[in-house]
Amino acid sequence: MEQDIFAKVVFQIGPLQITDSIITIWFIMMILASLGFWLSRNLKSHPNILQMIVEGIIEIVESSIREVLPKYDKLLAPFILSLWLFLGIANLIGLIPGFESPTRDLSITAALAIIVFFSVHWFGIKTQGTKKYLQHYLSPSPLLLPFHIISEISRTIALAVRLFGNMISLEMVALILLFVAGFLMPVPVLMLHIIEALVQAYIFGMLALIFIASAIQTQEIQHE
Repeated sequence: MEQDIFAKVVFQIGPLQITDSIITIWFIMMILASLGFWLSRNLKSHPNILQMIVEGIIEIVESSIREVLPKYDKLLAPFILSLWLFLGIANLIGLIPGFESPTRDLSITAALAIIVFFSVHWFGIKTQGTKKYLQHYLSPSPLLLPFHIISEISRTIALAVRLFGNMISLEMVALILLFVAGFLMPVPVLMLHIIEALVQAYIFGMLALIFIASAIQTQEIQHE
């Protein structure tokens, strides 16, 4: 684990700076896209062990969604599963020599939070229609519109800062422990990193699911 926990500029295209975090994200997306393409082209009626594992993971994700939104598990599963897989790998990739976790970069966590922000509205509009979905911003009174907007913005900022802060603190704790104890505690530090990284990925995905569920369920309650 390198001691520089902040994103470094690798090269620049005009005013656009390409950092190591962006390159790592491109690498993760390439791996996930290739894996998804390969798995979707090798489906069998009599699944092998790998296919059974993948189908089991999908079923677990859909079951988690059904507990929050019973009618929308098929709709939301691809997005939530993608978040969990991407964040799980992004949080853990720093354990590989030569890589750093991109989620230690505030610009990356902000981009993820913005994706969640737009996904909330996209799923809300898709399930309720544009007019019905936008009406809830004027309910129960149009005077509350500014407060609804502030709430949307503040929770998006909190989502980005929360993941960034937790990953930075995890990096700092690991560095401090290694500095104090040297290499006497590599296994406990490694296990702490793995567990916390997976927990943070899970929490981020669950918060995204809760935000989406809140938008959809609010509309359904209002229009019953």
